[in-house]
Amino acid sequence: MTDTKNPTGGMESLAGAARTAGKKGPPPVHLWNPPYCGEIDMRIATDGTWFYQKTPIGRLPLVKLFASVLKREGDHHFLVTPVEKCGIAVDDAPFLAVEMQIAPTKDGETLHFRTNVDDWVVCGPDNALRFEPEPGTGGLKPYLHVRRGLWAKVTRALFYDVVARGEERGIEGRRMFGVASGTAFFPMAPADALQDFV
Repeated sequence: MTDTKNPTGGMESLAGAARTAGKKGPPPVHLWNPPYCGEIDMRIATDGTWFYQKTPIGRLPLVKLFASVLKREGDHHFLVTPVEKCGIAVDDAPFLAVEMQIAPTKDGETLHFRTNVDDWVVCGPDNALRFEPEPGTGGLKPYLHVRRGLWAKVTRALFYDVVARGEERGIEGRRMFGVASGTAFFPMAPADALQDFV
């Protein structure tokens, strides 16, 4: 992928447009449907590092800016401004969940997660946890829904804390092991098949 496919000039152009669009609050990416401008040589690695032309983007404010205009359509990820949409590569999930806090509410304790771009996400029906089999290990890969089809992979250290809060509940006639957040319960695996998930 090269930026020659992107007629607007690459990273700096996108950054400028994103800054302008976000001056009055979070950019309303879901309302934008600009023309597709091709692929830009940007990649989000499995450890959450953003790369531009194979070089890590070391400035967190710039990463946060790009994260604010990230959009997913189907299996593809794009950086979107009001006037352009550029495809980028995402190795796994675009974000990482790196911190968890527990907040008491009238519906019970609620899990709050911080992502690697400092967004706080309240886990619940709209921001679910999901657990996928990890090939070759027999374990699970945990993910948290952040917004509009964008997910954060829960770091391994944090997954230990999530599992420690696990409990068994009956789901459709079967005992399941999972974790609760408020009124929501997110099954990990059948209780009779418990193993070292992490």
